[in-house]
Amino acid sequence: MASDKLIGSMRANPRDWRISDIERVCRIYGISCIAPSRGSHYKLQHPRINGILTVPAHRPIKPIYIRLLLEMIDDLDRIQ
Repeated sequence: MASDKLIGSMRANPRDWRISDIERVCRIYGISCIAPSRGSHYKLQHPRINGILTVPAHRPIKPIYIRLLLEMIDDLDRIQ
């Protein structure tokens, strides 16, 4: 599955990802990815997870934000 390959790539190398890659992962997992109306941060949230992950839209996206997104996905996998 393409999503498994993408997630595997993110786990192996959390550097050099674009916001479009994050949006694609969010669509796959049902995470809402709200584009900034003002400012420069996207807001990622899912109804089954408490809290909001904010990700800066400018490149390069730091590896910590990719790791936090992967933690969010892992939490979703545990819940479902």
